[in-house]
Amino acid sequence: MRRQVLGLFILFASVIGCRSIAPPAIRFAPPGTDQTRLHKDFPLTDAERLSLTPDNVKALTQAQVDEIYERLTAGPLADGPFRGDLFFPRDRDHHARIRDVAGPLPGGALASIALWRVEHLGRVFWKGKDFFRAEGILRNRIEDLAILKLFLPDAVTIPKLTFDGETTWLLFPARVSCGTSQLDPSRPSIVIDYAKGSEIEGYRPVPDKLAGPEGLNIRDEIRIVRPGFYLGRAYFGKMFGLNFTLIDPLTLATPLGAGNIREDCQQ
Repeated sequence: MRRQVLGLFILFASVIGCRSIAPPAIRFAPPGTDQTRLHKDFPLTDAERLSLTPDNVKALTQAQVDEIYERLTAGPLADGPFRGDLFFPRDRDHHARIRDVAGPLPGGALASIALWRVEHLGRVFWKGKDFFRAEGILRNRIEDLAILKLFLPDAVTIPKLTFDGETTWLLFPARVSCGTSQLDPSRPSIVIDYAKGSEIEGYRPVPDKLAGPEGLNIRDEIRIVRPGFYLGRAYFGKMFGLNFTLIDPLTLATPLGAGNIREDCQQ
């Protein structure tokens, strides 16, 4: 009986989700298309970029997300605060692939439920990033939660940012530069390197060390979808971990221009 109820709940949630999120109007390449042909024959049009949203990207399979990322360019180095969201890989049946990162989990629906809980927890803590382009650094926007203050010495001294209706801590600094994409080395990406966080003024061993080589060893990379919207990938060491999106609501509301989305960060 419990299994039947669980199945009905998942089916209901899937139907509601399909009704509420329109899929992006993207022409995907045939399976097995190499990167050279993908870049040449399947460049993203302005209309395709406009059809992409943080919500409908999350509904795609990981293979589709990968393809979109490969077809993007790095764009200019980001600057200023961005709202963030994250989502783990899913296969063509929309089952969780968190087992690739965090070890074995139950298959099928149970794995998807476990995935949802981890994603939800991530969203509670992580709210986005704040880029300082002139300095070549960023800091992550972390929710100011009372429970975290129990583990953070001198929490009152942590710098804060009010943006997008939320006041958040600025923690986990990283260096930002134009670099090589781990997914698509033929094109640059904007690389976010936490291994160099300890070199940045204001670095706090607790908790900033968690993102560095002595902790999760995180390395992010992002590419621009359109002004105010970046698609990102997070790696733990050399292992791909999760996808994320970054948006600046004010910039995103402006008309799409072809200029800076065709650039890469080396220009």
